[in-house]
Amino acid sequence: MISGVTNSKNRRLPQRTCVACRRVDDKHGLIRLVRTMDGAIEVDVSGKKRGRGAYLCPNRACWENALKKNRLDYCLRTRLSDGDRQLLTEYSHGSLKETCI
Repeated sequence: MISGVTNSKNRRLPQRTCVACRRVDDKHGLIRLVRTMDGAIEVDVSGKKRGRGAYLCPNRACWENALKKNRLDYCLRTRLSDGDRQLLTEYSHGSLKETCI
């Protein structure tokens, strides 16, 4: 039996992988980006929006790496517009830490 991270009720916590640095963490420890049904790219702070999702660490370096190497394009199965890139860059500069944990 594989032991995993559990919460106080002994239920297994969902694990996700950052698309930039490939670090595995709890779902709630990463930030979810979602491509909605109408094709818009949004930061999903609740983690419950419908659509294709990708996860990033809550630090600026991972966000810049994912945008620079088009990893979000691949994971979200879309082509990020300049407006989407600008929105995500502004979010990373306004809300995130400098370095990875």
